[in-house]
Amino acid sequence: MGICRGPRRGLVRVLLLLLPLAMILPVPLYDRVSPSLAGIPFFYWYQLAWLVALSAFLYAAGRLERCGVGA
Repeated sequence: MGICRGPRRGLVRVLLLLLPLAMILPVPLYDRVSPSLAGIPFFYWYQLAWLVALSAFLYAAGRLERCGVGA
């Protein structure tokens, strides 16, 4: 049984959307300067990395949403 036909498809979509939020909200987790990446403090590149990852998570959630359409 694939992910498109499983009963947990909705749960997977919710988790895909909540994970980036859960990693960005606790600011004390990443409120520091080091380690820096190419001179950019950790605080900024951590958020930027999650912004890029969020687009992949949104794409995956959208694909799961469209799995049942037209089937």
